[in-house]
Amino acid sequence: MTIFVINPNSSQHVTDGINRAVDPMRAASPVPIEARTLHEGPPGIETQAHVDGVVGPMLAHCADLQDRASAFVVACYSDPGLAALREQSACPVLGIAEASILTAMTLGQRFGIISILSASIPRHMRYVGAMGVMDRLAGDQPLELGVLELADEDRTFERLKQVGGTLRDTAMADVLILGCAGMTAFRTDLENHLGLPVVEPCQAATAMAIGRVALEHTR
Repeated sequence: MTIFVINPNSSQHVTDGINRAVDPMRAASPVPIEARTLHEGPPGIETQAHVDGVVGPMLAHCADLQDRASAFVVACYSDPGLAALREQSACPVLGIAEASILTAMTLGQRFGIISILSASIPRHMRYVGAMGVMDRLAGDQPLELGVLELADEDRTFERLKQVGGTLRDTAMADVLILGCAGMTAFRTDLENHLGLPVVEPCQAATAMAIGRVALEHTR
């Protein structure tokens, strides 16, 4: 049995980053962890149409894995198809946005989200509102870099420092969330630079999946 971490976009670079981010967690997991790419997805999930369009292929992909699955992690910050996959699957299903917000609220009082694009923010606001935790949100600010642009690590880290600093100093966030699975490489460096806890969502959701699998083993 396996925890499957599904990258709903078709960028192998993003999947490789997710795999590296969760690699230190494998020693703590009672089952293997496998990061997978949804090849039918777009190179980056940046619009509501992208979010909606990957749900069907992702459900089909996960259905093929169900007999081997201990848990699924939906590794896109819009949590596409999360409710539908929970309905389809008998095993635990975690979304990285939901998991990162829940984790952030255990690390600080007011969380800030670093988005890729301004267009992402309305989706995040709908989600935070649906979770009923708007009063804990300090702010959501964009890098104005698309998913593929995040591969330029120097440029991305400079923007992360700028946006993260604004969320800390102006919005008064005391914990930050990296609002895209393409930002996995930057958690530790950003924490060290800003002096705040930084939540990497793929790690947060995978940690919850490990916990859920461990709980299942207590039955």
